[in-house]
Amino acid sequence: MHRENQSDFRLSCLEKYIMSKNLVIVESPAKAKTIENYLGKDYIVKSSYGHVRDLEKKGLAIDIENNFTPDYAVTPDKKAVVAELKKLAKTSEMIWLATDEDREGEAISWHLYQTLGLKPENIKRITFNEITKDAIQRAIQNPRMINEELVNAQQARRVLDRLVGFELSPVLWKKVRPSLSAGRVQSVAVRLIVEREREIQNFKISSYYKVQAEFSKGAAFKSELSKNLDSAQEVNLLLEKCKDAIFTIDEVQTKPATKSPAAPFTTSTLQQEASLKLGFSVTRTMQVAQNLYESGHITYMRTDSVNLSQEAVNKSKQAIITQFGEQYSQTRQYKNKNAGAQEAHEAIRPTDFMTNAIDASRDEARLYELIWKRTMASQMADAQLERTVIKITSPKIEEHFITRGEIIRFDGFMKLYLETSDEDEEDEATGSIIPKVVQGDVLESKSIYATQRFSRPPSRYVEATLVKKLEESGIGRPSTYAPTISTIQKRGYSEKVEREGEKRSFDYFVLKNGAISHELRTETTGAEKNKLSPTDIGIVVTDFLVEHFGDIMDYNFTADVEKEFDDIAQGLLNWTDMIKKFYGPFHENVENTLETSERASGERPLGIHPKNGKPVIARIGRFGPMVQIGDPESEEKPQFASLAPNQSITSITLEEALNLFKLPRTLGQFEDKDVRANAGRFGPYIQHASAFTSIPKGEDPMSITLERAIELITEKRISEAAKLIKSFDENPDMQLLNGRYGPYLKIGKDNFKLPKNIDVDALSYDDCLKISQDPAAQPKKGKAKKNSKK
Repeated sequence: MHRENQSDFRLSCLEKYIMSKNLVIVESPAKAKTIENYLGKDYIVKSSYGHVRDLEKKGLAIDIENNFTPDYAVTPDKKAVVAELKKLAKTSEMIWLATDEDREGEAISWHLYQTLGLKPENIKRITFNEITKDAIQRAIQNPRMINEELVNAQQARRVLDRLVGFELSPVLWKKVRPSLSAGRVQSVAVRLIVEREREIQNFKISSYYKVQAEFSKGAAFKSELSKNLDSAQEVNLLLEKCKDAIFTIDEVQTKPATKSPAAPFTTSTLQQEASLKLGFSVTRTMQVAQNLYESGHITYMRTDSVNLSQEAVNKSKQAIITQFGEQYSQTRQYKNKNAGAQEAHEAIRPTDFMTNAIDASRDEARLYELIWKRTMASQMADAQLERTVIKITSPKIEEHFITRGEIIRFDGFMKLYLETSDEDEEDEATGSIIPKVVQGDVLESKSIYATQRFSRPPSRYVEATLVKKLEESGIGRPSTYAPTISTIQKRGYSEKVEREGEKRSFDYFVLKNGAISHELRTETTGAEKNKLSPTDIGIVVTDFLVEHFGDIMDYNFTADVEKEFDDIAQGLLNWTDMIKKFYGPFHENVENTLETSERASGERPLGIHPKNGKPVIARIGRFGPMVQIGDPESEEKPQFASLAPNQSITSITLEEALNLFKLPRTLGQFEDKDVRANAGRFGPYIQHASAFTSIPKGEDPMSITLERAIELITEKRISEAAKLIKSFDENPDMQLLNGRYGPYLKIGKDNFKLPKNIDVDALSYDDCLKISQDPAAQPKKGKAKKNSKK
């Protein structure tokens, strides 16, 4: 662009800002761009990039003596945003606060009103459930004032959570370990995971025998014994009786049945289905849904309502009739089971029902398709089924066999969508094609087989099932599920542990051609992926909080607090009265716990050292889970060793603990330097001089040989040499390297981007220094949060 044109462009932008009558403030820049296109030249649309103000970071930032008055401050990263918005507000006749329609969005509008020094006569508050031209224009025509009650509900949550975190965390620092944190919702979520883990540990596995048969009447079909058997002896006895048994059809029941579709998505059900169907984490689901909302494809994604507007019902009906035919349409309105749900809001739905696919990223396209199908299905006809139950008997045995079948007479909503179950289901002798049979028909018994099965403990939570449990228990609200689950993992209270499972033997009996055979088969049990397990520190912190702060850790208390927030939002409760009622007993409990409670370490005696007779214990230490030999009270200093990543103080054995003290192992020498095998926080590794090489999964640092260690060291050197493009004598820490996304500059621990289309081989030491000083190339110190409300 020529200089003259650049000047004209800047001038036109400046004139637009100066002359604009209307300033619209939204939360995200992506939303701003879309809305500005809909509103036209008389409107400037700007983004606040989420909250511009929050409780002051230093200290408690709540004046307890002055009726819990919050001390708010503009967050450092928003000072430039606030300055720009202030300038624009001064030159605008009307400021439209168009942040999201939930409590967080209302609070953002209120903070903007306060921070920008706006006047009541110059502001209008607008909300919209979808970013479409009609919705935006409707909102402009129906403005309101800021809802102080919604703001107070958000303030109450923020103040209560700051009080709990600010006062509880120092208790944990003193009584458990430094740098820990507690939270009203996060700590209760961890408790759910800890209690599920204990249920699993205390579960007593029992076995039973599932008996199935293959009968034939023109065509073969499967059937299942009406009850499970308890022992191999019972199986043998049954099969002996069945050797010469004649089986007949005792009863055939055929009944019509209907299956109805699931309700449209709420935040939690979307997170659950996206996890089960698409493999998304709850955080990923919310990121993708936010993109879809800001692009105008779906309605607002933070909602606990299953309600659809009449307009949406009518448009979905039109789309269903157009695409599938009138017989597939059946309009419905759904009601929430959750009494606290906000029925005035809508469920998550597409903004255009005629659009069944969008041109977007793969994840966005897949999530949109899921939302479109679920919403359309909710307005489609019931599926019409025919269910058949056949009872098969023989005079030789007391039990009977049952076959179940299901025929779809009209697929209805099932043509488009079926909800996924989060439960693990065992295979059943159902669903096979059943030949036409009538009462009295004699069947050919082709084979009868019995498989030993084992009772299963409750499943560990995946993110989706934890969201479901939180919602069922009334803990948290749609906007809190994803950050809560993310927080408890980031802070090391829970983790996703991949378990390979264990081999287990089981009995398998078969009666075929009049002969009974038995074999011992094997299966892998307990294999898991993406399941949430509590860490040792998560267990110790949870036990300490339950013991000393039972009220806060109580599920009913947490749910009752959410109801009180709802009452505040409806103007039924004063928010400072609610905080006052909570804070007095809570603060007293904090002080008593600091004075009287013992230090918590989860200490677990493992036994006595076989050689020196000293006690061996597992516990939480200053730097994490560890084992200790010796008593701190004795004259001789105890020995300490950290646990390996796959070990826990709740299950480690004496033998495993003693093995930890055998590391590091000196394997020998390579290039005149010692080679050692050791284990650290991130797994086992080889140390050679100042270089560290990871030991692959499945290989044990206690048994790895010198030859294998040298092989790993050499492989790593070859791999790193392939990455190296160029190094510099002036600074050995400066290197040009090949990375996953192309060449980059590395200086010490910092990585720098290279300009596009640059000749990497031609770069000199001075060139690299200049690149490292260019702000555009600077390494990022943390990911920017898009439209963050936290």
